Amino acid sequence: MTNSLSPTSTAAEILAYLHTLTSEANREGMRRFGIKVERALGIPHGPQREIARKIKRNHERAFELWESGIVEAQFIASATVDPKRFSANDARTWASTFDSWDIVDGVTDLFVDTEHWQMLIAEFAEDEREFVRRAAFAMIAWASVHRKKEPDATFENLLPLIERHSGDSRNFVKKAVNWALRQIGKRSMPLHAPTLALAEKLAASSDKTERWIGRDAVRELTNPKILERLAKRG
Repeated sequence: MTNSLSPTSTAAEILAYLHTLTSEANREGMRRFGIKVERALGIPHGPQREIARKIKRNHERAFELWESGIVEAQFIASATVDPKRFSANDARTWASTFDSWDIVDGVTDLFVDTEHWQMLIAEFAEDEREFVRRAAFAMIAWASVHRKKEPDATFENLLPLIERHSGDSRNFVKKAVNWALRQIGKRSMPLHAPTLALAEKLAASSDKTERWIGRDAVRELTNPKILERLAKRG
């Protein structure tokens, strides 16, 4: 029960509680989804979010949780650290340990809440490490959803970056590039047209990876339900 946890709980107490939730069956399920489970306890995201809400933000403790190396503790760390105090170097250090798509996608939600997010996207996109590069495009996808006050121009200016890396055939990069492209196109009607144009260009490419990214994005961006939703937003 999370009743044993509170905002005053120490990192050691939280880690001890996490170990009581270990599930080998869940670890096997994670493995089937291509998630590396060597550092995982097999705790679903729902309970992790509940724990994060229970213990609330504590910047220093979050770093202690991260240093444990346990994936679930790292997710909780990213949800309880203070984004305003989280530096670009902190993001670089955390990103250097990324080894699975799920930790990338969970933690980059934090990165886009920091003031360094645009700089980090540009930097991570040029990094040759698969999961660091994925982080750049996961950040674009998250920012497209969460950075509601950001001008559309910011995201339109990211389309050339997406195009430049659309030939990276590594599975976890190409899926993130595709994700970023689709999310920009679904952000607003003004962004839909240039995004769809890029998707169609990639769909017609002779490069297999570009073609896959483009065709999948075109399929979603021409979905009548998506177009109806965008029209209602104006």
